[in-house]
Amino acid sequence: MSSTEEFTVRIGTRRSALAIRQTELVIEGLSKVHPHVKFEIDAMATAGDRDKVTPLPAMGKGLWTNELEAKLMNNEVDIIVHSLKDMPTSLPEGCVLACIPIREDARDVVVFPKRQEGKYKKLADLPKGSVVGTSSVRRAAQLKRTYPGLVFRDVRGNIDTRLRKCDDAEEGYDAIILAAAGLLRLGYDERISQFLESSTEGGGLLHAVGQGGLGIEAREGDEKVLALLKTIEHTPSMLAGFAERSVMRTLEGGCSVPIGVETDWVEEEDESGEKKKKLRLRATVVSLDGKKAVDGETAEEVASLAQADAMGKRLAQKLASNGAQAILDDINKGRESGAALKVSES
Repeated sequence: MSSTEEFTVRIGTRRSALAIRQTELVIEGLSKVHPHVKFEIDAMATAGDRDKVTPLPAMGKGLWTNELEAKLMNNEVDIIVHSLKDMPTSLPEGCVLACIPIREDARDVVVFPKRQEGKYKKLADLPKGSVVGTSSVRRAAQLKRTYPGLVFRDVRGNIDTRLRKCDDAEEGYDAIILAAAGLLRLGYDERISQFLESSTEGGGLLHAVGQGGLGIEAREGDEKVLALLKTIEHTPSMLAGFAERSVMRTLEGGCSVPIGVETDWVEEEDESGEKKKKLRLRATVVSLDGKKAVDGETAEEVASLAQADAMGKRLAQKLASNGAQAILDDINKGRESGAALKVSES
């Protein structure tokens, strides 16, 4: 595709400040390679944005994506910029995950209220009974394993809203858990008190599938647009993202199910002593009360999306056979019986 060809690309996205900023980052990347291409942003409020009351787990899959995908299939937009963690692992017929640009920090972080003036530095500093805000059953379930004395309560809204609630004494939060990527993209670096990952002292936390990544969705067969997006694809991020999404797809989970993952690239020596770069993938499935968990890890040489997908599938199958499927089945039974998946603890 010629970098001097003039045409306009219409980009669908959510209306939040973070979604707009993420879209601007994609436009900045594309404009460096294709300065003659024009971009128009079509922002909308999705079902997940409009409903601020219903717990996220009760709203099902696609709450952030379905309406945008309808616009894509109706040729009202040419691409959609998603937070990769919001994208269902199975897309509508005719839609493809065309590109994952370079990934931002995938970890979760701890944010303390400004009113505490540095009293606490990490979750382990909080006294028993402290209230931690998060709308993610994945975060709450994992943290209950290590911090059974903490109380987890829903906190909804965009990043600015959640930070405001964190700082408001009347809201009653002693800390909230957010994704590092959103804070970094919006310039809230100084609010981060602690990064959480598998190696975190005192208790680790594996992040959401796709967290920190942007997923750019396009129409299958739209070669002009697909070629355009290829120029900002980041292969390591793309391979890791596909492996993570394969874990979730195989376990038939969604963003409202406590499945955590972590990927990184490591060098390992083979039998001949030669160093090989491998993708290391960790995954965990945790019961909602944090009392049961199944963990797994693998590291493989991965050079194609098909290999990444197969790697994730194998690890997920191993987790399932070791008890993860039983945990997920119990959660699904609760949902079918009308029991809401809530973060809140009484």
